[in-house]
Amino acid sequence: MISVNDLSVRFGGFTLFDSISFMVNPRDRIGLTGKNGAGKSTLLKIFAGEQAPSQGQVVVPQDVRVGYLPQDMEHANDKTVYEEAKLAFDLVLKMEAEIDNINHQLETRDDYESKAYMDLIERLTHLSERLDLLDAAHMDAEIEKTLLGLGFEREDLARPTSEFSGGWRMRVELAKILLQKPDVFLLDEPTNHLDIESIQWLESFLSDYPGAVVLISHDRIFLDTITNRTIEISMGRIHDYKASYSKYLELRKERRGTLQAAYENQQKMIDDTERFIERFRYKASKAAQVQSRVKMLDKIERVELDDEDKATLAFRFPPAPRAGTVVVEAKDLRKAYGDHLVFEHVDLVIERGEKVAFVGRNGEGKSTLSKIILGQLEHQGKMKLGHNVRIGYFAQSQAQELDVNKTVFETLDDVAAGDIRKRVRDILGSFLFSGEEVDKKVGVLSGGERGRLALAKLLLEPYSMLLLDEPTNHLDMRSKDVLQKALNHYDGTLVVVSHDRHFLDGLTTKIYEFRDRRVKEHLGDINYFLEKRKLENMRQLEIRQKEDKKANAANKEAQGKQGYQQRKELDKQIRKLESDMEQAEQRVNALEEAIRRHVEAMADPGAKVEDDGRFADYSQNKKELERWMAQWEETGLRLDELKAQRDALL
Repeated sequence: MISVNDLSVRFGGFTLFDSISFMVNPRDRIGLTGKNGAGKSTLLKIFAGEQAPSQGQVVVPQDVRVGYLPQDMEHANDKTVYEEAKLAFDLVLKMEAEIDNINHQLETRDDYESKAYMDLIERLTHLSERLDLLDAAHMDAEIEKTLLGLGFEREDLARPTSEFSGGWRMRVELAKILLQKPDVFLLDEPTNHLDIESIQWLESFLSDYPGAVVLISHDRIFLDTITNRTIEISMGRIHDYKASYSKYLELRKERRGTLQAAYENQQKMIDDTERFIERFRYKASKAAQVQSRVKMLDKIERVELDDEDKATLAFRFPPAPRAGTVVVEAKDLRKAYGDHLVFEHVDLVIERGEKVAFVGRNGEGKSTLSKIILGQLEHQGKMKLGHNVRIGYFAQSQAQELDVNKTVFETLDDVAAGDIRKRVRDILGSFLFSGEEVDKKVGVLSGGERGRLALAKLLLEPYSMLLLDEPTNHLDMRSKDVLQKALNHYDGTLVVVSHDRHFLDGLTTKIYEFRDRRVKEHLGDINYFLEKRKLENMRQLEIRQKEDKKANAANKEAQGKQGYQQRKELDKQIRKLESDMEQAEQRVNALEEAIRRHVEAMADPGAKVEDDGRFADYSQNKKELERWMAQWEETGLRLDELKAQRDALL
């Protein structure tokens, strides 16, 4: 489907890719992995045609459509959510126009034996299949289903996109790409702005999708659920594993062990050979052997080890000052912005040493409750902090609010006090800022680097409680794992808002679920909660189905004899239409058979179309077939309407 041939990318004297080649096949589910800066996002940009390689090429066939979601993009502000999502179907109109043009050419051209004629037929077939896949007839329903699946409420669809945050507008862009149903999805961190429910919906969508998927993600569970192939980018080369991410980690460890042994054996052989050359270089009797070994060293293909990054985000939070037994207590808490109710009747108790997760769809109030706990928002009801509770707070907004004119070092040094000022460089080193990186201006840092820097500030003072709002956004997997380990060792109280299931796994023991303007407590870890939620959703579906059945039964009883005459008349009309449908089907079958015979006859090299008039008959049959097909479709639609009316009366 997509062919990468001898691809190289160079920036100045630095080589990002060095003559890499591979194929993206239909139904592939590829996860791109590698250290930050390895070139994952660059490779997607080249696939999408937004960046050119230094050499080599990426071959994307003309009829293969690519849908690309970058991490950052410009967003339109002049349309509603629904109108913006509907732009995904602009292609449908273009495809329908091209189909009409091809049909016209097929009817008017007489070079049916030529390659150009057959190419038109092949193109028509492809376009028709694409149109069926896009399901244009159910456009409105598809738009609504996709937007709701990505977390929008039905009333949001009529709101201008300008009223939404960048994360929500990114969801609109993702919806547009999903609705376009391309042959290949190129997704760069698609889960960054999604909550758990939306991520699970996207997992289901991509798992069942008939096209190919190439994605970058730091969500391990998402990768394991979606991918069946992992391409690692390392030292300018790629290593292709036919496995999901977790299996790839095992295979990579085995490969590296084998490579390490081969490297060590080769190095020993090289050292022995070089010593032999040096020892006998000036002995005439050994000249031939020395030259032989010199040539051997020149020709040998050196085993190279990946430049494995062994730097570690190894740190511990300072010991937590002792606080009261009850750290946070809320009773009958309510928060609204004007007429917009966020939540109400919220009761919760968080005790010293507990590790708690706030989960739920975006917009349900997780960050709002966090700010109420911090005392940053007014509210109704009771919110009380326990004795001697000092809160260390992290949110992505803080990372973006860092002073862009300060250096990394100044950001910490300016707020450090006492002896801890001597440890600022050590703390920065623990967060992967070392050497000249500590002198970088905050303004040139990536989102992930700013997040790490904001987290580093939490180490400057001991807190009895940590309140972390999406701390893993923009962190790579290694950084998330080490942060999780540090939080597991933290002896204070932890409240974390997160949609990262792998990060929460084993970290928290109590879940507060934000849903339908309520906050519900669940004891247990994230996996237990998700399984419980799945069962509750199934029970709710069963309850709705039972209620629907009861309502239908009541309607039938109420209609009684009143609908008998109506059903009788509808049955009569339905029988007439079914007879018309059968007649149309017979005529269509006969015409299709006649057209098939004409095509076979015209394909005979010895046939003389201009003499026997077959092409004229062929064209006439095509027109008649279109008329009967239109009649068949119209009759079928009317038949479906009458059957629906009759069924409603049953």
